[in-house]
Amino acid sequence: MKIWTYILFLLFMITSCSGTSGSQNLTWYNNSVITDVTKDPEKPEEFTRISIGISPQIFYLSKKGADYKALLEKANQGHKKGKAYNIGIENNTNIIKQINEIP
Repeated sequence: MKIWTYILFLLFMITSCSGTSGSQNLTWYNNSVITDVTKDPEKPEEFTRISIGISPQIFYLSKKGADYKALLEKANQGHKKGKAYNIGIENNTNIIKQINEIP
C-alpha cells in the first residue's frame, strides 16, 4: 500500500509542476499607455527603454529577444496613437515580454 501512496504522490507532484509557467512569471500592467520609446542611455546596444503611464514607470525591451522587432513595432504604434495595451513584464527584471492588444 505504501508503494501506491508514493506513486500517487509522485504523479501528483509531476502534474502540479508541469504546465505553462511562462505566463506565471509575468506581472501584467493592464490598460497601460506607452508614453515614450527611446534608446537606453546606459546600454543602448542591449535595450530600448519604454515608459508607461502618466507618472512614467520605466521598463525595457531586450534587443537580444527573439520577438524584439514585433514588440518594438507595437510599442511605437502605441506611443504614436496613444493606444492602451496589456503589457507583461518579466518578474524581477523589468523586461517587457508581451504587449497584447485589449480585446
